[in-house]
Amino acid sequence: MTLLLSHPASLNHLTPPGHPERPDRIRAVEQVLGESSFDGLTREEAPEGSLDLVTLCHDGHYVEELRHISPSSGLIYLDGDTSMSPGTWEAVMRGVGGAVAAADAVMTGTHHNAFVAMRPPGHHAEANKPMGFCFFDHAAIATRYAQRKYGIARAAVVDFDVHHGNGTQDIFWADPTVMYCSTHQMPLFPGTGASGERGEHDTIVNAPLAPEDGSTKFRAAFDNVILPQLKKFSPELIVISAGFDAHHRDPLASLNLRAEDFGWVTRKLMDVADSSAGGRIVSVLEGGYDLQGLKESVAEHVTALMGT
Repeated sequence: MTLLLSHPASLNHLTPPGHPERPDRIRAVEQVLGESSFDGLTREEAPEGSLDLVTLCHDGHYVEELRHISPSSGLIYLDGDTSMSPGTWEAVMRGVGGAVAAADAVMTGTHHNAFVAMRPPGHHAEANKPMGFCFFDHAAIATRYAQRKYGIARAAVVDFDVHHGNGTQDIFWADPTVMYCSTHQMPLFPGTGASGERGEHDTIVNAPLAPEDGSTKFRAAFDNVILPQLKKFSPELIVISAGFDAHHRDPLASLNLRAEDFGWVTRKLMDVADSSAGGRIVSVLEGGYDLQGLKESVAEHVTALMGT
């Protein structure tokens, strides 16, 4: 049984006109997951997370500063890509709460896996700074929470967003208990993710891809680089940073994947989870900026999670 966590607050994080990370992304996800083929999903509202959860992965001073500058009207810009509106704080904190609730659901066995359909995304947020549309790293927080609460000795975060998850890599760089694996386009924002970036304990696995590499090379990167390392590590929980901006329609990159590739990689990760993690997967929405491409890709990903 697959759990879907979402909340209307994710529509209230407003961005400037023309910004790719916009509320319509969530409307597109809701539309496709509202189709009858997804009637088998268990649907719950994402609860609001606490500051204690955020500080599992982020500097306390940064967290307080971000809360303090949250605007009561208009937009404030934290960098060229990242801005806050009056609805941003709740959206971000429900993203955190949703990811943690998903971890609880799979760790207690209530659900085999879960998909957290919230925005803004999180994988670019470093321990002490926002970046690339992101404020807090929900995938990292869910991972650390599951370790602390349930005694997980080895967890993995697998990121197939087209942009490298510099924040997740930063947070777990020196941590032997968490493996971070990423496919991403290079060169591209944020400029990190070279194959030589391996962390202090060889638990960072980057498989960068060139523009136009497409499905065959994406699948080969998983088959030849990521999946062997992941199986060897034998994680007891897999958290997916599920970005769908590697889709061929996406305006921000040019990896040229097809929607079916996201279903394929999801099933491959489920196989690993079945062998070492009791099937436990938490998937957190990251990027994906073409609405049609996002709908097609989410449909493939969630269909795979549901085992249908």
